[in-house]
Amino acid sequence: MMAARRMCSDAIRLARPAFPLLVALVVLFVVVSAVRLWPRAPLSESFPTSRAVFDSSDKLMRLTLASDDKYRLWTPLASISPDLVDAVLLHEDQHFRRHPGINPVAVIRAGLRTYTGGARQGGSTITMQLARLMYLLNTKLPSGKLIQSLRALELELRFSKSEILEAYLNLAPYGLNIEGVGAASLIYFNRTPKRLALPEALTLAVIPQSPSRRALGSDRSLKDARDRLYARWVSSHPDAVEQRGLLDITLALKSPAELPFRAPHVSTMLLADRSLSSTNNTVHSTIDLKLQRAVERQLQNAVAREKRIGIHNASAMLVDTRDMSVRAVVGSASFFDESIDGQVNGTQAKRSPGSTLKPFIYGLALDQGVLHPMTILKDAPTAFGPFTPENFDGRFAGPISAHDALIRSRNVPAVAVSAKLTQPSLHQFLKSAGISRMQSERHYGLGLALGGGEVTMDELVRLYAMLANRGVLRPLRYAFEPGLSSANEAGGERGERGARGERENARDLKSRRPAARGRVGPAGDDLRLLSEEASFIVLDILRDNPRPEFATSATSRIPVAWKTGTSWGFRDAWTAGVFGPYVLAVWVGNFDGQSNPAFVGVQAAAPIFFQIVDAIVALQPGLVEPQFRQPPNLKKIEVCAASGDLPNAACPLHADTWFIPGKSPIRVSTLHRTMAIDKGTGLPACAPYDREHVRTEVFEYWPSDLAQLFAQAGLPRRAPPVRRCNQADDRADDERDEPAGMRPAISSPLRATTYTQRAGASPQVLALNAAADADASRLHWFANGAYLGAATPGIALGWQPGPGAYVLRVVDDHGRADAREVKVELVQ
Repeated sequence: MMAARRMCSDAIRLARPAFPLLVALVVLFVVVSAVRLWPRAPLSESFPTSRAVFDSSDKLMRLTLASDDKYRLWTPLASISPDLVDAVLLHEDQHFRRHPGINPVAVIRAGLRTYTGGARQGGSTITMQLARLMYLLNTKLPSGKLIQSLRALELELRFSKSEILEAYLNLAPYGLNIEGVGAASLIYFNRTPKRLALPEALTLAVIPQSPSRRALGSDRSLKDARDRLYARWVSSHPDAVEQRGLLDITLALKSPAELPFRAPHVSTMLLADRSLSSTNNTVHSTIDLKLQRAVERQLQNAVAREKRIGIHNASAMLVDTRDMSVRAVVGSASFFDESIDGQVNGTQAKRSPGSTLKPFIYGLALDQGVLHPMTILKDAPTAFGPFTPENFDGRFAGPISAHDALIRSRNVPAVAVSAKLTQPSLHQFLKSAGISRMQSERHYGLGLALGGGEVTMDELVRLYAMLANRGVLRPLRYAFEPGLSSANEAGGERGERGARGERENARDLKSRRPAARGRVGPAGDDLRLLSEEASFIVLDILRDNPRPEFATSATSRIPVAWKTGTSWGFRDAWTAGVFGPYVLAVWVGNFDGQSNPAFVGVQAAAPIFFQIVDAIVALQPGLVEPQFRQPPNLKKIEVCAASGDLPNAACPLHADTWFIPGKSPIRVSTLHRTMAIDKGTGLPACAPYDREHVRTEVFEYWPSDLAQLFAQAGLPRRAPPVRRCNQADDRADDERDEPAGMRPAISSPLRATTYTQRAGASPQVLALNAAADADASRLHWFANGAYLGAATPGIALGWQPGPGAYVLRVVDDHGRADAREVKVELVQ
């Protein structure tokens, strides 16, 4: 026991002199830890930085100057080639990882050689060089060296070795106004620092020692210094011997004047959107420069070719529907042409879309059960309240299927279909789709169906991509998420694409995470606007739209679903469509809104559209159309070709059409009717028939308005003979309780219109008119039950109503009727 106490006492006596040192070490540890852990701004925020935009393959599109007029692009250490990092450490500071900021041996050796008459030698560590660059120190004097050393110790105390090394690599001088490996690599070699070859890495490692001379590239000392560094490099990297031949190749360093300025409209837009930049001020766009150049070339060639007819400007946009990445943007025919306001980005400008919105009218109509592709619509003079639409060619086609009405872009049927839409209407649909700055629905009226509103090109492209994406609207993608540098880094280095391009492209799509731009829903989420079935049918119809004769090409092997548009007053010409995995839109016009009769969609925009399509197909020979399987709830049925309804026994010609069970309208056709004809007189026979003296004949019973239209077009239809038989006998023979055929349809007075009558003036005469079935010979008119008179179908009956509300009714001579409310107001 006594021995133990004695040993403890001896230990305390021996430890007492070392206790202050132990306390000092603990205090020093706490202080150092506190300094290191104290919140501080990263070194990257100490200097202004350039901003860079890259395409999807890491090709530089644009590099800006920093605010101090230097090219300085802060690049994280992880994004710098390990060969370059190792070469810099080997050349500048081999003991960087082991010294506390200063290397006493190197400093003493440099001092002795410098101040004892020997060759001047630097002894600065990388940390000391960073201190000199950060604090602008004059280190030629001993006092400056002392301050540099103290600052280096301070940096080592506050920052990690990786942070210091990263900062040095981003601030090292590279000649001219270039600082850091990020800017130097892009300017001198047109490569990102991560993709440098060994000779390029060794070259950048030696330039900072004499940047003013070696950056010129012609100085012999650059090659000599690089070769000396290579000799040292081989000693620790034996495999590098195989690359000796690469060092014999003369390196031609590029200059800042050769920096690219590609896709200027989209790169300018991306640089203006700070949300798309990662912390190192680098934007990795979804633009594919190969596709960008192809679109630019075709658009510029077309504009140059058509200047003689006043076409001076155009815009185009290409989007990959698989991930909604924007692959090419051409905002104007020439970015630097002030005469056309070339720096305006036409893809973001609000313009009238003309007829390019018609596919969505028919898509909504398919979903709301208004029609199917073979539904017969009327292309005839029609008034919708005060709105009386006309077709572009000033003519009327008469009865036309919905399929053909969309392909031929007939205005009157489109407005008629739009008038039948409910929940959503076309206006509600566009608003849900994120079309910005829309006026009220009442402001546009039915004119919205013909381009009465305004959209931007990227909004229109998103709508067409929605068709390709089975009715789901998705946001456009202009850039990859901050932190994910590119498709290459996301999916691994892929090298040159060549023949395997399409296969690698498919892999890219799985690994990319492009950033969305332009929100659709509350948070830019996907939004279903049309059913799969309606989207499939609309695209199927648009694929039947034949190429214009001038757009035929040997490379036109891929189906194109396309639509043109021409705005009122010939201010905008459009063509938009889907081919392969892409959506393409082309606009031709003037940014100042000046009109030109040449601005017609099919004549001005369609040629450019198809030239771009063919150029892309030639550029990507493996391009195929993504499989768009037939939706399971979509069927094909047989209808009567002339009426679009289920064929009755008399229909002579049948056709197939898409049919959505539970939605598509369907009824049995009554257009073709069989009539018994007396063989002797050639007149209709009445029941009971003498089968030996009658024959049956099929007649077409066209409504009176369409029959008149056929006659005006020089294509008169044979009028069926009028059968003068007892109606009771007819019903017994036909086994019907109601007369067959079309009911009359009032066309005048207009629906939902209030007519005015000025006090003291004679009542105005309203024309009473209605379309009737071909078997109707007289139309009888009633107002609030009072008989007004009779008229032949197609001939108006005059009516002078006084002020009041009326129920106007028309009945044909077969008992079929139509009614409409009419209001007449008295005004002072």
